[in-house]
Amino acid sequence: MNRLPTRIALPAEADTEALGRRLAPLLQAGEALCLSGGLGVGKSCLARALIRALTTPDEEAPSPTFTLVQTYAGPEFEIAHFDLYRLEDPEEAWEIGLEEALEQGAALIEWPERLEGRLPADRLDLELRVSGAGRTARLTGHGAWKERVE
Repeated sequence: MNRLPTRIALPAEADTEALGRRLAPLLQAGEALCLSGGLGVGKSCLARALIRALTTPDEEAPSPTFTLVQTYAGPEFEIAHFDLYRLEDPEEAWEIGLEEALEQGAALIEWPERLEGRLPADRLDLELRVSGAGRTARLTGHGAWKERVE
């Protein structure tokens, strides 16, 4: 199996989108992709590219900043995109359907630190950081994702 590196340079937005498309076929039902990093670092850009790769290239895929969660019908399972930035209590994530999302499909979780360690077992933690004029992604696999990352 072709494993993902633990660090990936993303010099341009197109590279962030390409990483989202590369991750799309690896994401399985019952798993989560946890996206962390500061405001404006590219979490929604990566999530949008991944969603479009799993649905249709013209899927709108807005950031769920105000709705907290957006759900998309993929060909094999649903994809739920969560933005937990505005949560004040980790319990709120379960109230807005995180558990159901993982039972019915896969979850993309922006701001996973808001869960205070109550993260899904089968997940890829992906941290985006500013690096010069671009970004760097750091990948850490857990559970089912452990074998997919170097």
